[in-house]
Amino acid sequence: MPRQQAVLLVGGTGRTGRHVLHQLLERGISVRAIVRPGRKLAPDAMANPNLTVLEASLLSLPDEQLQRHLRGCDAVISCLGHVLSPTGIFGPPRDLVTRATSRLCRGIEVLQPGAPIKFILMSSVSVNRAGGLDARRGLLERAFLQVLRGVLPPAQDNQRAADFLQVTIGASNPFVQWTAVRPDSLLQGEVSAYTLHEGLVSSLNAPGSTSMANVAHFMCELVTNPKTWADWKAKLPVIINTAAPSVP
Repeated sequence: MPRQQAVLLVGGTGRTGRHVLHQLLERGISVRAIVRPGRKLAPDAMANPNLTVLEASLLSLPDEQLQRHLRGCDAVISCLGHVLSPTGIFGPPRDLVTRATSRLCRGIEVLQPGAPIKFILMSSVSVNRAGGLDARRGLLERAFLQVLRGVLPPAQDNQRAADFLQVTIGASNPFVQWTAVRPDSLLQGEVSAYTLHEGLVSSLNAPGSTSMANVAHFMCELVTNPKTWADWKAKLPVIINTAAPSVP
C-alpha cells in the first residue's frame, strides 16, 4: 500500500485556499491546516478524519511547534494573501506572504528532511520572473507595475516572496523544492480545462482569467503527480482558463 501523502496548508480559509483544502481531502491526502484564530473552515472539511486544524498565527507560532507540523509533510501549500479591504491592503503585516514563505522554508531547512519537501506558493501574474525572463512586458507595463509595488504593499509583498524563492532558496536547495503558481484574474467556477505557460500570455490591458478551482487543481497535481512536479519545479507557471468556467 502506498504511504498516505501529507500536506501542510496555510491560507485554507481564503477564496482559493478553500478549493485547495476541498480538493486535497477529495484525493485522500492528509491535511494539516494552520488557521488564524476566528477563521472557520467549511463544516464538511472539519468532519473529514484526514484534516488536522491548528488555530494559530503562522508568524507568531513558536519555531518548535511549526517544525512539529512540518515534520513528515510531503508538501507545503501557501494560499496566504492580503484581504481586499483598506486594512488588509495597507495595514500590518504588509509583508505577510514574504515572511510566511521565509518562515516555512527556513523551518523545512532546519528539519533537513531526507527527501526535499515541495513548497507551492500561490502568486500572481503581476509577479515577474527573475533575470528579466518575462520579456513580454513592455516598458509602460513594467513602469506601471513598479509604481504599483511602491503604492500597494500586497504587490510588493508578492514580488518579494517570489524573489525569495527564486534567489535565496534557488533551484538546487537540498531540502526545499518550490513552485510559484501565477493565475490571472481570478473567477469563481468549477474545475475546467486550463493551460500552463512558463511566461506571460496576457497583458495588464487585456488580462486572461483563471478559476480558483483550476488553481487548486493544478496545486494538487503538483503534490500528487511526479511528472507535473518535474515539469514545473523551480518555475513560476502561469495558469489560464481555456474557456469561461462553468459556474454552478
